[in-house]
Amino acid sequence: MSAFIDTNVLVRHLTGDPPEMGARATAYLRQERELLLTDLVAAETVYVLESFYEAPRADVAEALRSLLAFDSIVCVDPALLLRAAEVYETDGIDFAEAYLVACAESTGVGNIASFDRSLDRVDTIERVEPPPV
Repeated sequence: MSAFIDTNVLVRHLTGDPPEMGARATAYLRQERELLLTDLVAAETVYVLESFYEAPRADVAEALRSLLAFDSIVCVDPALLLRAAEVYETDGIDFAEAYLVACAESTGVGNIASFDRSLDRVDTIERVEPPPV
C-alpha cells in the first residue's frame, strides 16, 4: 500500500476542476500501485459531487463505480460500496442510508433502526422505528 487516498484527489480526478490539479490527480492515480480508499472518503466524495458540483445521482453513482474499477484503488469491501452505489442510484436514497442497506444485506441483519422513511423504498431490508416512550 503506497498511501490512503483523500477526497480532494478523487474529486479533482473526477471533475478536472481545476484543470491543472485534475491532470495531476489523474496522473497520480494512474502511476501509483495501491491507494487505499476508505468507505468514509467514498461517502465524502459522493457528498461533494452531489452538493458542490450538483452532479445528477446517476453520474455520482457512475463516478463511484469508476473509482472502484481503477487499477490502483483498493478498498476493504468493494462489493459493499458497489451495492451502496446501486441502492443510492436506483432507490433514490442518501448515500449514507444506501451504505446502511448494503451493510444490512451483507451481514444478514436485515433491519435498520431509523426514523428516515426513505428506507421504506428498499424492499431488501426492514426499517425499525424506535417506539414512542
